[in-house]
Amino acid sequence: MDKPAETQYPIEEILRRRWSPRSFSERLVEPEKLQSLFEAARWAPSSFNEQPWNFIVATKQKPEEHARLLSCLVEGNQRWARAAPVLMVSVAKLNFDKTGKPNRHAFHDVGLAVQNMIVQATALGLFVHQMAGFSPKKVSETYGVPDGFEPVAAIATGYGPAKDELPEAFREFDLGARKRKPVGSFVFEDHQLGAINISCHGTKAYYFFRCFIASMMNA
Repeated sequence: MDKPAETQYPIEEILRRRWSPRSFSERLVEPEKLQSLFEAARWAPSSFNEQPWNFIVATKQKPEEHARLLSCLVEGNQRWARAAPVLMVSVAKLNFDKTGKPNRHAFHDVGLAVQNMIVQATALGLFVHQMAGFSPKKVSETYGVPDGFEPVAAIATGYGPAKDELPEAFREFDLGARKRKPVGSFVFEDHQLGAINISCHGTKAYYFFRCFIASMMNA
């Protein structure tokens, strides 16, 4: 099912077509396509070419492994993710190999690898839905994630169902309009940095930091 983004400015069609459904077809993902996703992730950029990404993977070809990874998700995500033929958890290596020092960009770089994977998946007719709703502790215990590594996000992957095959429980979500903040709300030039407007539960807080930045530069 297609839900192309309505963009303010032109972008590549593959980016317009990418979206995250909660409904998946029963069709299994071909092994060669799954390998293509990881090959795309492999070629993501990273700080000092550290490549801190790792992936725990379970497919419905091995039902017990699929169920094991599914059990690491929160209950609300289990309800829909159980239909996805491929489940994953991304894992970040937290320290640089060469120096042993903390890599503060590790999560950022894992995200770049996953984005590469998502673009490749979209090109292959697959869909990807990432989840924050999972237990990093349970993943670490279940799969023996060693010290110096941390689970980042859970990922569901598969083919999408036809529009008339959407499960009733998720129909509203998957048919709902896609929304994004306008570009002007998150792109700033230096003279615009006087205040950031943050809304939370109907209230607004204004953080004035230009004077702080100026004082730090002059310190």
